[in-house]
Amino acid sequence: MSMLTFPLINDRSRKIIHIDMDAFFASVEQRDNPELRGKPVIIGANPTETGGRGVVSTCSYEARKFGIHSAMSSKEAYARCPQAIFIHGNYNKYTSISKQVEAIFYRYTDKVQMASVDEAYLDVTENKINSTSAVKIAKLIQYDIFHELQLTSSAGVSYNKFLAKIGSDFKKPHGLTVIRPEEAVDFIAELPIGKFHGVGKASIIKLNEIGIFKGKDVQNMDPLILSQQLGVFGWYLYLKANGIHNSEVHNSRIRKSISKEKTFSTFLKNEFEVQKELIKLSERVTESLQKHQTSGNIVVLKIRYDDFSTFTKRKKMPELIYNQELLEQAINEILETIKFEDKEIRLLGITVTGFKEEQGELDIPGLDW
Repeated sequence: MSMLTFPLINDRSRKIIHIDMDAFFASVEQRDNPELRGKPVIIGANPTETGGRGVVSTCSYEARKFGIHSAMSSKEAYARCPQAIFIHGNYNKYTSISKQVEAIFYRYTDKVQMASVDEAYLDVTENKINSTSAVKIAKLIQYDIFHELQLTSSAGVSYNKFLAKIGSDFKKPHGLTVIRPEEAVDFIAELPIGKFHGVGKASIIKLNEIGIFKGKDVQNMDPLILSQQLGVFGWYLYLKANGIHNSEVHNSRIRKSISKEKTFSTFLKNEFEVQKELIKLSERVTESLQKHQTSGNIVVLKIRYDDFSTFTKRKKMPELIYNQELLEQAINEILETIKFEDKEIRLLGITVTGFKEEQGELDIPGLDW
């Protein structure tokens, strides 16, 4: 097949976010043990206990100042930083926290692809808060992760996964980099070839041998010559160097909840205004339930006040929620049990969860299965 038959589609209308947790395992350990904060922490076997065996899984930013990085031998890491604190790591704990982070992603979009335990792609072209700004959503996610989990994350925002991932790695820790369509080619031009996702150490050597050191070197090459020398890899490298990468964000999990939120430019001041907006939100949630042909028996009400403090209250209902009447009934029962704080309200949210695994076997009136 001639390389010219590959499509050159470049959809710049998408809004993709890549979130990368900062030194995830080490940060969790520092969060949970204050004595580790500010110190070089390495997740991996202590070479003094293993006879020099073992590799670094990850390390804190304090350890990285000594040139330590993941996949380095523990022996070399120890030589570089003898005062480092080695921790075997608790992968069950890290996985559990990763799921908490993932749950935050799903507040904003259902198009979430977990690339690993500590990073994910999100397509927010259409999103649950009806925002036209991917940057705003990225900042909200970073805020939620920090204030709820006491962990930092870095974000990249662009129109494709390749550029979003580059962005998240550009300013660390706790950074946010936006690569707009009109800036993409110039941004990539100055990017070292080793920063291209999928280009490993062996590939760097081979690319350097043919005169490729930065993105602009790929941009300036004839794609046919590049593909002749490197095969399909060369062609896709050429596409990426020119800002073309149309890979979709593939959902990582089955839907387990449906939620809608609204942030108000004019804050709500009394219960009447709150109830009025909750009716509108419940209508949107019900529409989504029916669109996805699902139902659940747990309702969660979320209230965020003007000082960003957040209150949530959930209620398990005796029957499945599948229409607006039942949802409003559940919301009213929750409202009867709470006392509003003497603050204005900036955000309201409604979530329906507790879905049944086999919805198709349920006889729920009003839904055409």
